[in-house]
Amino acid sequence: MIQRNFKGLVIVGILLSVGITNMMAEAIIYNQQADPVVFNKDITNMKQRPFIVDKKEYPFKSNWFKKDGVSMHYIDEGAGIPIVLTHGNPDWSFLNRKIIKGMSKYARVIAFDLPGFGFSDTPKNYSFTPQEHVKWVKALLHEHLKLDKFILVVQDWGGPIGLSVATDNPDKILGLVISNTWAWPAKGKLKEFSEMMKTPKMEKLMIENNYFATTILPSVLNETTKNNKAILDAYKMPFPTPKSRKGTLVFPQAITDAAPWLEQLEAKLPTLAHKPVEFIFGAKDPWFGTAKNIAKWRSFYPNGNLQLIADANHFSQEDSPESFVFALKRILKELKTKE
Repeated sequence: MIQRNFKGLVIVGILLSVGITNMMAEAIIYNQQADPVVFNKDITNMKQRPFIVDKKEYPFKSNWFKKDGVSMHYIDEGAGIPIVLTHGNPDWSFLNRKIIKGMSKYARVIAFDLPGFGFSDTPKNYSFTPQEHVKWVKALLHEHLKLDKFILVVQDWGGPIGLSVATDNPDKILGLVISNTWAWPAKGKLKEFSEMMKTPKMEKLMIENNYFATTILPSVLNETTKNNKAILDAYKMPFPTPKSRKGTLVFPQAITDAAPWLEQLEAKLPTLAHKPVEFIFGAKDPWFGTAKNIAKWRSFYPNGNLQLIADANHFSQEDSPESFVFALKRILKELKTKE
């Protein structure tokens, strides 16, 4: 069952075990064209989005945080208690679009693109380590937006990155929504996947063929989503050249390379134990939707409410955005009762 549900990653393992015979001879490059329509909240800012995205799927106007000549893109919709939506690999704030639509009526919703992902620029000499990403997220939330307190939503690499920000500033956190992620040194299947991504064959596929965005991600999306070209293009186009795909390779390799940093993060998780916590896990996710992974999370936050979504896989924001809306409304209601 696990192999069927995560068939894209199983295919990766098969390719490695028998040898990749049909690997592209030349690197795949896309014709990425900047959006000719300047679509920014600040009408004086003429920065263009680096590629065109379906504005029915993603109707939000852009905001830009400029630091050291580099622009980090983020969405900022609605008013009220801030909710910060993170993302992981190989996605961007587009992954959270349905949550933004659902929650911006009730709160202020902020969703950013990590450097080198989505619409964000890539800093010069950037290594794409989670530690570097943390610095950018802190600068956005604390220095630029100056958020005093906020609810944090994490998934995939958004978990370690977002929770690193949160545990360094626990007084700023009003509540947590945790979905399909981890925050400790990897073991078992997750560790094996990371080590597999360090092999020359996989590095070549990731960099030359944009394999994470074009093959691995679609393999775990629901049928409706994976058959929508506008959505698949939105995940593919941030990485038009081999150079632009470095971040999609560093992330899976960092699952094991960043083990000492993850160990330090795990030790800090109890600082958030008194916060309202909501868990959302896709049961089809063979690493993070497992009983073992969920039990570990509940060992840190035993009072957290759990939604285990039978038909959801790893990218739970695509499969079950309504679960996030429900969880966030529950946190907002709890915060209101404490006023």
